[in-house]
Amino acid sequence: MSEKQAAAEKAIEFVKNNMIIGLGSGSTAAFFTKKLGDEVKRGLKITGVSTSNATTNLALSLNIPLLSIDEVSEIDLTVDGADEIDPKFNGIKGGGGALLFEKIVASISKKIIWVIDSSKLVKKLGKFPLPVEIVSFGHIQTLKRLKEAGFNPSLRMKDGEISLSDGNNIIADLDLGKIDDPIEIEKKLKDFVGVIETGLFANTPDIVIVGELNNVKILENHGK
Repeated sequence: MSEKQAAAEKAIEFVKNNMIIGLGSGSTAAFFTKKLGDEVKRGLKITGVSTSNATTNLALSLNIPLLSIDEVSEIDLTVDGADEIDPKFNGIKGGGGALLFEKIVASISKKIIWVIDSSKLVKKLGKFPLPVEIVSFGHIQTLKRLKEAGFNPSLRMKDGEISLSDGNNIIADLDLGKIDDPIEIEKKLKDFVGVIETGLFANTPDIVIVGELNNVKILENHGK
């Protein structure tokens, strides 16, 4: 079993009957959704709220009942992956392009668990490019201004075409090197007209489950 699968399946222990569960996106979160589907088949009663079209399709294939985010007042527990996490529980997400939907789901979640493999733990964020979601109208101008400000943006492409989020927005990846102050970077980026959301998730997870070789480590965030 891979580190990411071990971490994802460990998160099932935090799921209780009648919970509303936020279902994250990406390969690690998919392991959790698949394990959740197994538990639903055995009789677990939960309702899911998806963060992406891909996750919705996976959940439906596993007969996991779903509601839209606008049909719930809050989410009991969200389980998601991350691309990087620093010691202060700041993270970068959005490698799969679902950062906006993931952040909206996280914003109404009572508890958030991130499941990762050991390679995602870093001393400082920034080695992984920071995704930002921007409005398609005038995106060339937005990218130009981000470049002039030193954020080193590159337009994300897929199969020779511009990569769009599930919300039909454009994704750009910023090469920032090390991020010393994630909160300050977030504020600066949000000041750019055309930038909808960033992949910086400051002090977001309550728990991080890390797969390490043949072991699983649980990190609790006492600073939230």
